[in-house]
Amino acid sequence: MANSKESKMRTLTTLFLFISIFCHSQEITISNIILGGSKEKTASISSGDIDNDGDIDLIIANGRHWPGQNKILLNNGKGGFTVEKNLGDNKLTSYAAELSDLDNDGDLDIAVGNDKAPNYVFLNDGNGNFEKASSFGKPYSNTRNIKLDDIDDDGDIDILITNRLEPNEICLNNGEGVFSKIIFFGNAEDATIDVEISDMNNDGFKDLILANRNNQPNYVYLNNGKLEFIEKILFGTGNDNTRAIEINDFNNDGFNDIVTGNIEEQNVIYFGDKLFSFKKYFVFDESKSSTFSLSVNDFNQDGMTDIVVGNSPGLNKIFFNNLNEEKWKIQILSKMQYRTYDIISEDLNKDGIIEIIEANTDEYNFIHIIK
Repeated sequence: MANSKESKMRTLTTLFLFISIFCHSQEITISNIILGGSKEKTASISSGDIDNDGDIDLIIANGRHWPGQNKILLNNGKGGFTVEKNLGDNKLTSYAAELSDLDNDGDLDIAVGNDKAPNYVFLNDGNGNFEKASSFGKPYSNTRNIKLDDIDDDGDIDILITNRLEPNEICLNNGEGVFSKIIFFGNAEDATIDVEISDMNNDGFKDLILANRNNQPNYVYLNNGKLEFIEKILFGTGNDNTRAIEINDFNNDGFNDIVTGNIEEQNVIYFGDKLFSFKKYFVFDESKSSTFSLSVNDFNQDGMTDIVVGNSPGLNKIFFNNLNEEKWKIQILSKMQYRTYDIISEDLNKDGIIEIIEANTDEYNFIHIIK
């Protein structure tokens, strides 16, 4: 049963900042809405229909190195989030909270990754109420991110954990939401912050693409079909300070490309090709900001995949894809320069236009509405 504190709802005052920014190049405007009622040390935001009512809700992971209260924000059907619930009874040092059906019962559960504390699964009762269930992964690790995918293609969702300067983990699901079997990937000395999962060499197996900090090399680890990630492909300079990655086919050539968000370095797209070498690249962001997060989507509805960059601190920006390697046009989200730890994109109000959701530490979180 969900705890009464968890199920207790409170109405928040939604504050609107009508900061309309004229986009000289794309002719769009953006309105910025404060998300939630307090300033937290937010590390990540994830999205999904938690209560099965047909709209997109949000999970807020708070804390990082300091205990914080994770939150559930329920969509009112129009893209507003005036109802907030606590996730769990206790404050956690959370860096990530991700949604997927972990116990195969048809609703979205939550996996929470914590720094120097056990990671936990919260199971959904089907109505958006959650009960803490099993733990997963090695406890008390330097967990920085988690990703959910059926990595072994057995019909259930597994959990991947990035642990900075410790072994990264694949926690295999037994089909009932229990994750007792662990496979390690990458190198134990890697300062891995982010990981993406995609078939990068078109062999039908899901590969792992790692983002490492501390001036370390970044690699694609190829899956041999037996969950052995021995062969690897270098991308980047070999001594990058990468904190975020995304995968997409930005030039529509049929091969997956890798976009990197780097700290005090240029942000770069590495293009896939028939040799799967990722040697050809394009610098889309020359600012050398401290990029902590990326999201890709078609923000101006021109049929091409764009990139939004979250900086910590700095101006967050959309870079509009023009399908060539000329300078991409830029849209600033707002004039505020916060410490953005995560940025995602979803259609929250069902109008067919993508919104951008921004997670900040020690500041309000925001929804950026494109018009």
